[in-house]
Amino acid sequence: MTEHFLILLLALLLDRIVGDPPALWRHVPHPVVLFGKAIAFADTRLNRRALPPAQRRRNGVIAIAVLLVLSVAFGCGLHLLLAGLGPLGILIEVAIAAVFFAQKSLSDHVLAVAEGLKREGLSGGRRAVSMIVGRDPETLDEAGISRAALESLAENFSDGVVAPAFWYAALGLPGLLAYKMLNTADSMIGHLSEKYADFGWAAARLDDLANWPAARLSMLLIAAGAWVHRGSAAARAAIDLGLRDHGLHRSPNSGWPEAAMAGALDLALAGPRVYGGVQVREPMMNAAGRQDASVFDIEAGVAVFKHACSALAAIALVAFVILLVV
Repeated sequence: MTEHFLILLLALLLDRIVGDPPALWRHVPHPVVLFGKAIAFADTRLNRRALPPAQRRRNGVIAIAVLLVLSVAFGCGLHLLLAGLGPLGILIEVAIAAVFFAQKSLSDHVLAVAEGLKREGLSGGRRAVSMIVGRDPETLDEAGISRAALESLAENFSDGVVAPAFWYAALGLPGLLAYKMLNTADSMIGHLSEKYADFGWAAARLDDLANWPAARLSMLLIAAGAWVHRGSAAARAAIDLGLRDHGLHRSPNSGWPEAAMAGALDLALAGPRVYGGVQVREPMMNAAGRQDASVFDIEAGVAVFKHACSALAAIALVAFVILLVV
C-alpha cells in the first residue's frame, strides 16, 4: 500500500510536468480512444433503434457491466505483470497512471482561451473556448467566454483529476481503468437524447455514483487552492458557496466544484446558456457575485486550480509518509 501512494504521487507530478505529449498519441492510440471504440462497438450492436426501450435499457446495463468487468480484469492483470518487474514495473505503472490525469492539458486548454482573447479578441476567445465546452461560442461575449472556461476548468478538475486519483488511491490500476471506462461511456452514451436515454441510463447513473466522492473532495481542494492564491476569505467563500449553491446545477456532482470556483473568484457562474441553438435556463451559482468575468479571472482560476492540484499531490505525499513510518 505504501508503494501504491508513491506511484500516485509520482503519476500526479509526471502529469503536472509533462501532460499528454501529442507526438506520442500520433503513433499509438490513447487508451481512452480504445475505450471509446469498445463503447461504440457495444452501441452499434446493442442499441438498435428497432429494439423496444426496455430491451435497450437492459442491453445498456449488460454493456456497461461487461466493459467494467473487462477493465477491472485487465487492470488486475497489468498490475500483477508490472509488480513482477520490480522498480521498472513501478516506473511503468507511474507512466500508465499519469496518462489518465488531465492537470497540464486542462490548464493549457483553459489558458489558451485567455491567450485567444488577448491576441485576437472575441474571435480568438470563441475559437479556443469551443475546444473545451459544448455551448454555442458565437453567442458569447468576453464575460461569457471567460465564465465558460472557468466552469469547464472546475468541472473537469473533478472528473479529470480528482476522480481518477481517488479511484487509483482506492483500488489501484483496476479502479482507475474502470473509472475511465465509465466516465468515457457517460460522455458518449449518457445523454438524455432519444437514442441514449435508455441505453445510456446505467452508464450515466453509475458515473454519477463514481463521481460522488470526488466532487465533494474537489470543493475542498479548490478552497485550499483559493486559500493559497487569494487568502482565507476566498477559501471560506469557496466552501460556503459550494455547500449552498451546488444544488443549482443540473448535475448532481458538477455543482460542487463549479460553485466552489464561483466563491473563490467572487464570480457568478452557470446561468442561462445556449447549446445547439437551444437555450438552457438554469439559475446562477453565486448570483450576487460579479458577472463581468475577464481574462484576469481565467488566469486567477487557473492559479487556484494549480494550487488545488498541489493540495491533491500533498495528500498523496502525506498518505505515503504515514504508511512508510507506520
